[in-house]
Amino acid sequence: MEDQRITILTGHYGSGKTSLAVALALKKRACGRRVAVADLDIVNPYFRTVDCKSALDRAGVALVASAYAGSNVDLPALPKELYAVIEDADTDVVLDVGGDDRGAVALSRFVPSIQKRSYEQLFTVNFYRPLTRTAEEALAVLREIEAACGLRATAIVNNSNLGSDTAAQDVLASLALCERLSELSGLPVRYTAVDSRLAAALAASVPALLPIEPQSMPIAR
Repeated sequence: MEDQRITILTGHYGSGKTSLAVALALKKRACGRRVAVADLDIVNPYFRTVDCKSALDRAGVALVASAYAGSNVDLPALPKELYAVIEDADTDVVLDVGGDDRGAVALSRFVPSIQKRSYEQLFTVNFYRPLTRTAEEALAVLREIEAACGLRATAIVNNSNLGSDTAAQDVLASLALCERLSELSGLPVRYTAVDSRLAAALAASVPALLPIEPQSMPIAR
């Protein structure tokens, strides 16, 4: 599968969309592209892409976020610049969308503009999180998100992990579940995301491996 100019990350709460958004933005930037990350998470005030701003700045990746993000004010405000980056044909955009169907509602207002352009919507799943422990549970969340935002998912990202306690075997154990979700949904598996410290050990046995640097949860504001 080829990268699309617009990459949308959706999924259940705690599925790891923000770490993936940063990893994919840096991957695109390493290929010499102009890249922006847009933070659409208006649901979770404590773990947003804006908390990774310094890493993005160092790589030359633009961040589009609410003016209230990173402050003590938690308002459901979306960045006004988002339409501009979606329409800019010279910029690749990674959209970090809030969790579940509630978070996906924020995406719905941009769908008409997105559908006119090349995009992929990646459903992120962590089979070690509550409510997505089986392929059937994950499929239900996927369908709820699609209904809320009005945009069909195009592929799956397996981001199954146990945080810093994740071992290579934990990733391997999730592969069958992800394949089952792929069968049920009719969607291909785009990536299997793993902590970069495990990448070498899994490279030979996990297809479409995407090493990531898990982002630390900041102190609640």
